[in-house]
Amino acid sequence: MATYLLKRILMLIPLMLGITLITFTVVHLAPGEPVEMQMAMNPKVGKEARERLRKFYGLDRPLHVQYADWVGKLVRLDLGRSFSPDNRPVTAKIRERLPITLSLNIIALLLEFGLAIPIGIMAATHRDTWLDKGITVFVFIGFAVPTFWLALLLMYLFGVKLGWLPISGLHTLGSDSYGIPRYLWDMAKHLVMPIMVASFGSLAGMSRYMRSSMLNVIGQDYITTARAKGLPERVVIYKHALRNALLPLITLAGFSIPGLIGGSVIFESIYSIPGMGQLFYQSVMSRDYPVVMGILIIGALLTLIGNLVADVCYALADPRIRHGGGAQ
Repeated sequence: MATYLLKRILMLIPLMLGITLITFTVVHLAPGEPVEMQMAMNPKVGKEARERLRKFYGLDRPLHVQYADWVGKLVRLDLGRSFSPDNRPVTAKIRERLPITLSLNIIALLLEFGLAIPIGIMAATHRDTWLDKGITVFVFIGFAVPTFWLALLLMYLFGVKLGWLPISGLHTLGSDSYGIPRYLWDMAKHLVMPIMVASFGSLAGMSRYMRSSMLNVIGQDYITTARAKGLPERVVIYKHALRNALLPLITLAGFSIPGLIGGSVIFESIYSIPGMGQLFYQSVMSRDYPVVMGILIIGALLTLIGNLVADVCYALADPRIRHGGGAQ
């Protein structure tokens, strides 16, 4: 197992190098330069001013030189400086937004798994009943409804029509003067709709995966043997079947890790939440290369770490994988 993990960790190095090359190339192939985006609204800016700005950003150098310089900084954990007028370090910008996005997505992720597992189990243990069919309809709706449309629908219904929930931001203006209980309640109301939007589609998919996995496990011989021994159905399902049925969801959990950073672009932009998703969207629209590449690299790193975490969790859940890894 230790040898297997060491090999996987060493494989991350060439993978990350390839990801940096692809990220840099794709970002620079996008039409429009940061200078053009900044100067578009000012027709009085001359060619000399544009060239000075390009030189200031280092965009006048060949692409391979820019790439080598960026990778050199990346090795030192320096993501460079933003091309926005404030010219702040990218790490500082990300550090400001990261806690908000992580908090939102971790809550949504816990909600997804906390609901998907029992929903999938109920659908599997009540196969072909009205309960199973109702859950299937819910799953199809979850897959079919676009996230942005759901966000706007909830905003109109609960924010505009009923007036129950605020429609943007994280706090009400002047909430700093509230007491702690009222301040937390105000924040909770602001988070209800974004968390609903973030978890709805994934909840539908995960519950379907859980149902399919549980049905497959229930049909195994050892489950039939456990029932033949006279064990209660609850023990058979939740003690013997559930552990192996969770294996596909462990993979999904690993792939959900990068979503903690990059999966919130839509609802953060719609609900004006100052998180990583909104920062990424604004940076793409303004062609802020360092910020875009920094966020993409963080997302790629989290994807690789998520795969590694999924493998470790697989080994912990299934002793056969653990012993097989140790034999390598």
